[in-house]
Amino acid sequence: MTKQEKVDFVINTLNQLYPEIPIPLDHKDPYTLLIAVLMSAQSTDVRVNQITPLLFERADNPYDMVKLSVEEIREIIKPVGLSPMKSKGIHGLSQILIDQHNGEVPKTYEALEALPAVGHKTAAVVLSQAFGIPCFPVDTHIHRLMYRWNLTSGKNVVQTEKDAKRLFPEELWNDLHLQIIWYGREYSPARGWDLDKDIITKTIGRKTVLEAYYKNKK
Repeated sequence: MTKQEKVDFVINTLNQLYPEIPIPLDHKDPYTLLIAVLMSAQSTDVRVNQITPLLFERADNPYDMVKLSVEEIREIIKPVGLSPMKSKGIHGLSQILIDQHNGEVPKTYEALEALPAVGHKTAAVVLSQAFGIPCFPVDTHIHRLMYRWNLTSGKNVVQTEKDAKRLFPEELWNDLHLQIIWYGREYSPARGWDLDKDIITKTIGRKTVLEAYYKNKK
């Protein structure tokens, strides 16, 4: 297969598996998405979706959030982990949204990444899922799969994002990054991986990855 044929195979397979694409994090607007994504760092979406309703019941906008103390926020979000850092980030960015953005979530990488605890991936998720701006947020699943599929050298997430944007059509980025995340979770996980179920890697996988898999199976 040529690289283009591999890319087409990935797109077609993912479209068959995920014609309707569920959104991993529950939210109702750009602000609640931003907070949910921030909370998901080194946690699971399932855990975050259990905790955000408790937080958003108290504060689902920056004006109500800053009325809570950092301690109060931390107490609510403790189960998601890294609560000292995340609670400061949530309180701090809510204040900045009020002071600098009229309480609205900004629509640029630059403004989002200037907020406390907001990195490039978080900004990309918000831009793509809240505003429909074409982005390709790279999480651990996408990084792993792009390497397994031999579509990136996988040196770091920055390189993986560049390669994804170069290979896949821009109009597909927002759907595709979610489809790859779901595929990674269901068919190509880091642990407990069964290659027989992983049709994409089995078909176009990196030779060294496939060899290592079969070697470990013996």
